[in-house]
Amino acid sequence: MSEESENAATDGLRERLQKQGEDALGQFAQQLLESPIVHKALAGAFDAREKAVQAQEAAMGALNLPSAADLERLTRRVRSLSQRLEGIEDGVDRLDERLAKLPGAGIEDRLAAIEATLGKLTDEVEALRKKLPATPPKRAAAAKKAS
Repeated sequence: MSEESENAATDGLRERLQKQGEDALGQFAQQLLESPIVHKALAGAFDAREKAVQAQEAAMGALNLPSAADLERLTRRVRSLSQRLEGIEDGVDRLDERLAKLPGAGIEDRLAAIEATLGKLTDEVEALRKKLPATPPKRAAAAKKAS
């Protein structure tokens, strides 16, 4: 049992040290945030960063190169156009489906069938014409004699 009590004492000591360390670190961080020197340093760093970004954009503009902001704007516009195009495609698909349901929607197939039938009839008439003698019909010959 003495071993268990030593472990318990060690664990208790570790927890107290850990808690005190966390408290000390929290207080130190709070004091840093409240320090006017640190505040000025952070503000200066952010100002310097902003000026560097502006200088970089000016340099890239002088070289006629797009900045990251330009590329981001372009990306947003392309996405917007892509979404609009998808909407148009969906609308065209819906319109196509509605037109397919209208009566006479299979008119191309019907016209093709009519053309095929006309082709067959033309072939049959041509075959019959070839079988007929080359002389004109009697009615036509009689009409010519009467005139």
